[in-house]
Parts: sequence; structure tokens; C-alpha cells
Amino acid sequence: MLSDEHVIQQTKKWILDVVIGCNFCPFASKVVKQHTVQYKVERAATKEQGLQSFIKQCLLMDENDTIETAFIIMPDAFQQFDNYLHLVSLCESLLVKEGYEGIYQVASFHPQYLFAGAPLNDAANYTNRSVYPMLHILREKSMERALEKYPDAADIPNRNINFAREKGKLYMKMLRDSCI
Repeated sequence: MLSDEHVIQQTKKWILDVVIGCNFCPFASKVVKQHTVQYKVERAATKEQGLQSFIKQCLLMDENDTIETAFIIMPDAFQQFDNYLHLVSLCESLLVKEGYEGIYQVASFHPQYLFAGAPLNDAANYTNRSVYPMLHILREKSMERALEKYPDAADIPNRNINFAREKGKLYMKMLRDSCI
């Protein structure tokens, strides 16, 4: 089993090399440079434990506004993409139930990420294929401010898809896998 620090280092490398390096998220570089990203390795293997970790991270962000965004990294759980998607859905429902709708949002990254309707071998899936299953918690107000300042923000997903497809599945897979 890899240490938590090793898992975090691999995740940071993926964020730098893939997310920032491919400019999939034009806002990521700023929060990384400002050291306002929280990384939490969660070894829990059940949905209940995953949800508990998720809400604890929201509470921590409530108490600490220097945490701009957080990654809950789950190297030992939710390896099956469908089970992971179920967890993401439960987290989204939990945000509503706990009064966090409009405050936080969850983004999803998984080693087997597959966009709805996309073929399994589509290189575009690698825009969300991470080194481990993880939940990414973002502050909605910060995202709204960033999107207001970014030209053609609505085109980011299409730009990412086109970039990944131009590079091809082999390149995108090698890039992601080099972070492990």
C-alpha cells in the first residue's frame, strides 16, 4: 500500500502535468500556486465512509476560507466507475440536504472516467481520467468569479475534448499514467 504522502504526490503530479499542463482547467494553476488546495487521502471503502469524509471536508472548508478547493483521493475504494458515480450522486444529494447547494459543488475524476454516450476508447474521456478515484470540492462563488473573467468559458469543455482527441488516446493515457 502506498503512503498517503505518495498518493498525494501522484495526484499533484497529475494536476500539474495533465489538468494544468493540458489547460483542462484554466483556473487550476492559480490555486496551486497560491497553495489553497487541500488534499485528503480517504482509505474508506464504503459509501457511508465516503460520504462522511465528503461532509467533513465541507465543514473544514466552512471553517477555513484559505482552502479554495479540495480533493478527496480514494486509492483503495470505488474502483468500479458505476459505484463511484453512485457515490458522486449521493454527494450531490448530500450538498442539498446539508444546505450546501450554491456554496460547494463536486467535480468527478476517476481512472475509468467515461462521459455519457462517449465510446470507451475516446481520448476525450482522459480530460477526467485521474490517477485515483477522487471527489473535487469547489467553492461555487469562486468558480462564478473565475468564469466571469474568462473569455468563452462555455467553450472550455469543447476545447478540452478537441485537445484530447487531437493528441489521441495513446498520448493522453501515457501522460496520465506517467503520474503514477
